[in-house]
Formats: sequence, C-alpha cells, structure tokens
Amino acid sequence: MRNSRFPMQTSRVAACFAIMAFAAVVAFVMLATSGRSRAAVTQEAAATVVAVQTSPVQRATVAQPVRGYGIVAASPSNVTTISLPYGVRITQLRVQPGQSVARGTPLVIVQADPAAVLAAAQAKSTVTLAQGEVARTQSLLDKGLATQSQLAGANKTLQDAQQALAAQNHLNIGTGSNTIAAPFDGVVLNVAVAQGDQIQAGAAILQLAAANGNKDMRANVMLGIEPSDVASIHTGDAVLLRGLSTSLVKTVAMGRVVMVGASVDAQSQLVNVGANVPLAQTPFIPGTRVSADIETRVGPHWAVPRSAVLKDAAGAYVFQISPDRKAHRVNVVIQVEESDRYGVDGPLDAARPVVTSGNYELQDGMAVQASGDAAQ
Repeated sequence: MRNSRFPMQTSRVAACFAIMAFAAVVAFVMLATSGRSRAAVTQEAAATVVAVQTSPVQRATVAQPVRGYGIVAASPSNVTTISLPYGVRITQLRVQPGQSVARGTPLVIVQADPAAVLAAAQAKSTVTLAQGEVARTQSLLDKGLATQSQLAGANKTLQDAQQALAAQNHLNIGTGSNTIAAPFDGVVLNVAVAQGDQIQAGAAILQLAAANGNKDMRANVMLGIEPSDVASIHTGDAVLLRGLSTSLVKTVAMGRVVMVGASVDAQSQLVNVGANVPLAQTPFIPGTRVSADIETRVGPHWAVPRSAVLKDAAGAYVFQISPDRKAHRVNVVIQVEESDRYGVDGPLDAARPVVTSGNYELQDGMAVQASGDAAQ
C-alpha cells in the first residue's frame, strides 16, 4: 500500500504541468491573434483616404461681440430741454416734432410775462437811483456832511443793483417779442406747448436731440445689455449699429462706447450702455429702434472657421494637413467667438490649412484628399 501512493502523486503533477502548458499555448495564440488584429486595423486606417475640405489659417485681430438693443437719441445726455427762466406766452411755434434744425434756427417766439418785464424795468431804475445816491453821498462827504461809512453803504447798494440788472439782462427780457433759437444742430424730439399757451418760469417748451458730429462725444444711442456681459465692455469699444426694421436691416453705422452703466435698470433689468455713433447722412433718425454688436476682448488669435473646431474629452482641437497630405491633430484653446469663426490659441502652422469638412471622420495620421486635389 505504501508503494502505490507514489505513482498517484506523479500522475497528478504531470496533469498539472499539462494544464499549464495548454494554457500557455492558448494565451500565446490569443496574443498573436490580437497583435495581428491591431496591426490590421492600423494598416487599414493608414490606407483609408478621406475626402475633406480645407481653409487657410492666419493670425488676425478677433473680437467677442456682445449684442444689445436700444433707441437712437434715447440717451439723456444727448437731449436738451429748451425752457426759459421767466414766465412767457407762446406767440408763435416755428418747428414741429421730427424736424431737423441747424444752429440759430428760430424755434419759438415768445412774449415775456408783464411781471417779468416789470422786474427788468425795476432793475434798471434801481441802478439809476443807486448811482444818484452814490453821487449825492460823495458830494456831502466832500462838504463834511457825510461819513465814509455812508459812502461805502451807497456803493454797496449800487453794486447790488448792478448785479440784479446784469441777471435781468442775461435773461434777455424785452418788452416785445423774443425769438428762441436752436443752440446747436439737432432734431426736435417733441414740443410740449401750443401757440397761445402761458407757461411758468422753467417749464419745458420743447426737447432737442443733438445731431452728433465727429467732435461731439455725447451718447446718442442707449443700449440695454445683459448684466453678465457688461464686465467685458469698456469705454472706447467699437460699436456696429444695425436697424431692426426690414428696411434698415442691411444698414450699418460705426461708433464707440462712451458710457457703461454700473447698475441694473429697474424696468428693463438690463444695464444701460451709452454709445456715440455719428449718424449724419444716415437713415438712423431719433426714435429708430436698433441692435448693436459691441466688440469686446479684442486681441490677436488664430482665426479659424467654426466648422474646423472639434471637441472631445481632451478639449478643443483642429486637423491640419501636412505637405504629404496627412491629417494631424492640433489641440487649441477657444478664446473668442466671432460670427462664423473662432479666435483660438495653439501651436498651429500658418502654412498648413485646417480641415473644415470631413474632419469628423479623421484620425491622427490619416491620408486625405482635399477638394481640388488630384485622385490618389
């Protein structure tokens, strides 16, 4: 019995070795098959020629546009209210809303209120009386019948009277009709009075919007901007103005940002941004509703078409075509978006075009046939 156990152990060891040898053979066969499969896939990819379309790439100044909407001449800084510091009666209106006027054009003719005319006349007579009192006091002083203090009081009264008269003269109150002229070139926005009206001192007569010229840097367009976009807008940024109506959709005008609001408007829930846009000889008259693109984050980047940029888990990338007609992946960082192109940064080669169509089928190193290439 003791001698029979040794052959059994020997047979078990032999069986184990046989199993291990079989497993090793199977693993070797599987590894060899897998290697051949990967090689076959690589050879197949290298042999594939993908038809693509390309576009040249170049460094350019690219901006991130921010869209806003507004109204021409809606900025308070561009609108002047015409009023008078004394009561008047409107004897004649010479303009109407929407009318363009040049500087010096008669706007309205008024007749001063009798009380204002009386005040002007009294100012003149007060000066005359004070001058006479100064002369009389000086004469008495020369005779020893008045004191220096009395003469100083008379001179003080004269000075006060002269200042009051100067103020009345500044008001330009006359006993007859008085013509109020336009202080600058502009457009009449609205007229608040009618012919024959009696108005109080300081009451609005009409509003005049300045016709901005190249030297007038007041805001003549107020735009509403989303609060999240305002941080990128700065004074001096370029503004491209477009009309919202069908007739003006292709009409544009260029200007600059002159004011950036620091709070949200309670009614619109937007931030007001003022722009100065020279609008002479354009159809953008006061009251025109417009849209505007403000150029922000302006800087030099690689300008590539939107269709050229792809994204995956590793980030954004493009394919560039080498001289041997192979596609090579280049990782990029998108900095700005402008219309139909991106401004990107990355190790691009200006001599190699980027793939704009067919790039979804590409892998790094694939052969390509660009539009216009001869068949390979």
